[in-house]
Amino acid sequence: MLRIGHGYDVHKLAEGRKCIIGGVEIENNGIGLLGHSDADVLLHAISDALLGAAALGDIGKHFPDTDPEYSGADSLVLLQRVAELLCNEGYKIVNIDSTVLAQAPKLAPHIEKMRNNIAKAVGIDVSLVSVKATTEEGLGFTGEKLGIAAHAVCLIEK
Repeated sequence: MLRIGHGYDVHKLAEGRKCIIGGVEIENNGIGLLGHSDADVLLHAISDALLGAAALGDIGKHFPDTDPEYSGADSLVLLQRVAELLCNEGYKIVNIDSTVLAQAPKLAPHIEKMRNNIAKAVGIDVSLVSVKATTEEGLGFTGEKLGIAAHAVCLIEK
């Protein structure tokens, strides 16, 4: 049985925060993503896609921002826990495809490291993980550098 999942996340950009995307800390002139955890927008979208495919809710259900345990949490660790939840339910991850929407910083130099981080966290081969990045040509909140968004889809099987 194959199941597909879709995830979406967005975080505001704020001064004095680290810019962590796909488990990679990226220099962005002291501007990073605002959130309760490390605010890794890409890993949050992937986590939601995986949880959604298995009908297990979303990351807010499993790792609520009202719980101090997740304050500043490493989203790679949370993604690993999501993969364990799926495994415990008898699911295997077939593939992950994702896109980050950001005017800045430039993500191309970091894509391979992101792919490797994701593959390792969920226990699949890197050839099964796609990460893409795009700008929105200066349009919308991402184009105006107010935030960064990410979409992810995945396929799982039981």
